[in-house]
Amino acid sequence: MLLPIAVAAWCSFEPAHADPAQTPPPAAKDSLVEQGAYLVRAANCVSCHTAAGGKPFAGGRAFQTTDSFLGRIYSSNITSDRETGIGAWTETDFIAAMRTGIAPDGRHLFPAFPYTAFTKLTAHDLTATFAYLKTIPAVRNTPPTNSAWFRLRPMMALWNWQFLTPGELKPATNQSAAWNRGRYLVEALGHCGACHRPRNLLMAEGEGTPLSGGVFMEEVEDGRMRRWTAPNLTSEKSGIGAWSSDDLKKYLKNGHSRRAGVYGPMNEVFANSLRYLTDEDLDAMVVYLKGDPPAPSISAPALTAEESAKGQALYDKHCEECHLSTGHGAPRKGPSLAGNPVVQAEDPASLINVILYGASPSAAVQPAFDAYDDMSGYATKLNDDDIAQLATFLRSSWGNSGGRVASAAVANQR
Repeated sequence: MLLPIAVAAWCSFEPAHADPAQTPPPAAKDSLVEQGAYLVRAANCVSCHTAAGGKPFAGGRAFQTTDSFLGRIYSSNITSDRETGIGAWTETDFIAAMRTGIAPDGRHLFPAFPYTAFTKLTAHDLTATFAYLKTIPAVRNTPPTNSAWFRLRPMMALWNWQFLTPGELKPATNQSAAWNRGRYLVEALGHCGACHRPRNLLMAEGEGTPLSGGVFMEEVEDGRMRRWTAPNLTSEKSGIGAWSSDDLKKYLKNGHSRRAGVYGPMNEVFANSLRYLTDEDLDAMVVYLKGDPPAPSISAPALTAEESAKGQALYDKHCEECHLSTGHGAPRKGPSLAGNPVVQAEDPASLINVILYGASPSAAVQPAFDAYDDMSGYATKLNDDDIAQLATFLRSSWGNSGGRVASAAVANQR
């Protein structure tokens, strides 16, 4: 049986350390290095390759699959240190790892390092990325040893044979230049599908599967792992179908729009990556995402009168002031809950987390909603049944189609 891979490693989580993106990049010696610096930020490499309290790019961040018995895998050191990093790698070595997932010594890498997306990068972008990485100051750091399951590397040869299609992403001739650029940023460089696409039993992304959402794990302060869900990014109504192109552009550029604001897992994505992209690239991403085919619709069962009444009472007491009776949110007070992809996600883990622990934005975001300050979370104020009833009400009101939430699901997030 093939080993499932570490879902979490493709995602970015709420920072437990200083924002490495605030550290100015090494002085660019030429335009190729400058281009590489932009590409590395667009790919958000620093988030996964920086441990809590560690040096940027020195590796050691822990990731774990949703199947916790597999243990943890740690990100590698990609600084220019020759002993513990990639300082001894040649450009040919680097391109082979990015294209095929094989290290210079012949070891198969786990797709916790998303080579299944990076294989699609152009040859020029791979060269520029390597040129920039070679300028990162050497940090001698050996990440912890992976759990036993993540040391069985030869098995990845069969996984690659089944699920890896190596080679550069070719433009679609029937689409615009903006659409093709957006596709390249989303599917290759930004590897958004790593978090926002469902996976099969062997944890591989389905080829051509819509960005309809995924599941990943976050390491919290006490070393435990907490489940999150990445929302649906397709144009279906449980995704971003209700968002205008302007809504989406503002969210990507500023970290918030009238529809939503970044928090939790998206904090590092915004702080270390999205906010550095050019307007032209953000526009291209919007064109591509708004053109993504909708995922199949999910119909939520109607609530009983008792469920509606209990949920309404909780909402009126704790949420209505900022999000209004319409669920559309008040300007500067709270974002819309109606048509919100997080609220409607098939797995309610992220919604439960927000209710339990609040939704603090990254320090890189100009505050957009008073609710961020006012809502510190209800973990000590509401019991599991109350939170389940409230979440069920949110997921079933104002045309939302998320469905019921069990109190056991809430307990799992504590």
